[in-house]
Amino acid sequence: MPSSRPRAHAVMSAEAYELLFDEARRRRFAELADVRTPMHIADLTAPGLDELLAEAEVLITSWGAPRFEAPLLDRMPRLRAVFHAAGSIRQHVSEDFWERGIRITTAADANAVPVAEFTLATILLAGKRVFPHVRTPSVAAADWGGNLRDFAIGNLDRTVGLVGFSRIGRRVAELLRPFTGLTVLVADPYADPAEVAAAGAELVALDEMLPRVSVLSLHAPALPSTHHMISVRELAALPDGATVINTARGALLDHDALVAECRTGRLDAVLDVTDPEPLPLDSPLLDLPNVALTPHLAGSLGTETRRLTDSALDELQAYASGAPLLYPMDAVSLARSA
Repeated sequence: MPSSRPRAHAVMSAEAYELLFDEARRRRFAELADVRTPMHIADLTAPGLDELLAEAEVLITSWGAPRFEAPLLDRMPRLRAVFHAAGSIRQHVSEDFWERGIRITTAADANAVPVAEFTLATILLAGKRVFPHVRTPSVAAADWGGNLRDFAIGNLDRTVGLVGFSRIGRRVAELLRPFTGLTVLVADPYADPAEVAAAGAELVALDEMLPRVSVLSLHAPALPSTHHMISVRELAALPDGATVINTARGALLDHDALVAECRTGRLDAVLDVTDPEPLPLDSPLLDLPNVALTPHLAGSLGTETRRLTDSALDELQAYASGAPLLYPMDAVSLARSA
């Protein structure tokens, strides 16, 4: 059983700490844990930390935290839990970490909120064909109203396809429920049809989904099995005028295949993530008028990052009281996540 106020520190970059921990959240951290000076450690390899690390039972981590491998873990023999105030834990854990039975949680559920909101807005704007019109220089007073009879525009009688019923995919489906003019399909081999239906969507195979959708939004994890899961064949199956949205991972989408389709004007795309990221300056995606690029804006930024802190502090509160952790991760669940 953990102590009522476990010894704890925040381990992340200085920039992340200033962003995530305002004064109110620092006070809450100090109330929940026995936090010695310094509360925040940016570099666990810095001299003079041996005594602090030897006593640490809990760490709150985020961007800039290290990978926890044997040499570092040997310096923290009392470490029992890591509460990650960010999304993916993949780059921070190792076999040594799992073998020592250290518990870890993720704030990915909190991070899903702004991504789902961004995706909702993007889907609705894509339905109105906003993105290619923003990039088109011919938008002038004389052209206004010229789209009145363009039946490729609108969010009524449209079908949205969500690839992946992840935390974010599920939230997007739920956010789309009030829009009665939209039908929502989900493609995910691991999803439960009843859970998809409860979110207001229908579970179908990817091949069945593609020819039916006017918007295709990607929400799958980046795994070897999902690399370029949307490529030449999948893009060719989309109907003319469809929009591809990627707020998940750049590697899910074959960029060469996307360029070929978008060059014809047959498809539009909105990419918040790319592969590589950022794109090289000579990437043809940068010049296509029907491709909108945003610099990884969908995830938690600015004030939204405080949700991540609150999630980690909620985990700390549960741990200190002996209650079940809210969003625990293990090696098995990590294998299926981003």
